[in-house]
Amino acid sequence: MKYLLNASQMKRADQYTIGQLQIPPSELMERAAAACVAYMEDSRLDLSEACVVCGTGNNGGDGFAIARMLAEKGHKVTAVLAGDEGQCSREANEQIKHLRQTGTEIATDYAEGRYSIIVDALFGVGLNRTLEGRYRELVEAMNRSEGYRLAVDIPSGVCADNGSVMGTAFRADATVTFQERKLGLEFYPGKEYAGQVVTADIGIDTSEVKKESGTAFTYEESDYKRLLPKRRADSNKGTYGKVLIIAGSRGMSGAAFLNAKAAYTVGAGLVQIYTSEDNRVILQTLLPEAVIKTYDFYDEVELLKLLNRADVVSVGSGIGTSDKSRKILRTVMENVEVPCVIDADGLNLIADHKKYLDRLRHENFIFTPHMKEMSRMTGKDIPELRSQRMQILRDFAEEYSVTCVLKDARTVTMSAGRQPYVNLSGNASMAKAGSGDVLAGVIAGLLSQGLGLRDAAELGTYLHGRAGELACLDKGSYSVMASDLIEYAGRAMKEQEDR
Repeated sequence: MKYLLNASQMKRADQYTIGQLQIPPSELMERAAAACVAYMEDSRLDLSEACVVCGTGNNGGDGFAIARMLAEKGHKVTAVLAGDEGQCSREANEQIKHLRQTGTEIATDYAEGRYSIIVDALFGVGLNRTLEGRYRELVEAMNRSEGYRLAVDIPSGVCADNGSVMGTAFRADATVTFQERKLGLEFYPGKEYAGQVVTADIGIDTSEVKKESGTAFTYEESDYKRLLPKRRADSNKGTYGKVLIIAGSRGMSGAAFLNAKAAYTVGAGLVQIYTSEDNRVILQTLLPEAVIKTYDFYDEVELLKLLNRADVVSVGSGIGTSDKSRKILRTVMENVEVPCVIDADGLNLIADHKKYLDRLRHENFIFTPHMKEMSRMTGKDIPELRSQRMQILRDFAEEYSVTCVLKDARTVTMSAGRQPYVNLSGNASMAKAGSGDVLAGVIAGLLSQGLGLRDAAELGTYLHGRAGELACLDKGSYSVMASDLIEYAGRAMKEQEDR
């Protein structure tokens, strides 16, 4: 398991390490600088003409220590102080004094030129304002200069909490971050500015912060095997659950197909599709393994019978937002007694009828919105949702006691009282119609085999993203279809099974 910290969490861990463990900040600074220099040397970077650009805070102090260590090793170093030396932190001033003892001069202006490496030590994770004026000009000049670009802890201008770019940001080829990864290094666009990210252990104690309910985490790839549902030798289709897929209005048979086949592919025992009569023939042709039940009109009695027979329900993909669809969704939300995934048009209907949220019968609901659907449900615009996603998602999950899977380039799963899970698998090849239908089916299929809501959501989003990665390797970034994700989700499961 890996943790992804925000700026305030990292600050508290720093304070705990300094105050409780009595490790001086100067010692942490030395360790941070040594880690950066070790990365440069281990990567065999060209250090013949290094430029280290430093701010006045402790990130700048790290930079001055890096410049000193490089100078002591005989490398030519240009150190730049961006700001007033009188405004430097105590630790940064100490590092300036040590650097001058090597005979290295400290410039106050950045001269654009051809450097072998440019080290960004302007601002650390605590930056909370837009880069303007001379700082903006400085970062843009650093980006124009030739040479390898290395960021210290986080690229200057990238928000550590959400990955947003605050005006402008340093474009790094690599970032050496300290102790734990920062959320802003994984959320876009920050991830694109960070380049390759290396995490260096410098002795900051994050153990207390990791226990907090607001601390995000992800898994190592090898961790997902333990989440796989078990397949017993003495079993039958009933052992692995009955999934009811309520999907597909007229002309939308594809959504029902993708839901159902995905559920089967990840191991569901039996899948029944409840869909518009217009979809019967094509679904029986495309997926003969599924049991098909259709409707021409809203039939509450029939729907209640189907709900009573199911172990898991998935509703919403491609059902449209007609009055008939609204009645189907309302009946499901008011009567379902088993785990239920609500996706796509189900969420759009909820956005138009928020009173339905007050009719949830239990906590076994998983919502799978993308950003626009979440915006409709919460009334928050997408820029606000992106910048405050963790808090907005937490508030929503706690208010309605649902597990919410917010789909994006980095999908976040949130449940009331639980730490948020950030999925790191996936790529741009998955940006195709139908991908979300596949995810809903994958999660439903995992639920049917007895996984809890969180395990199914976490494993499901990983398998879905990993399927995109494997498909992209074979088909390239442009040609992956949603239906391909189903095949490769099976391969992703086998990959874990074989570990």
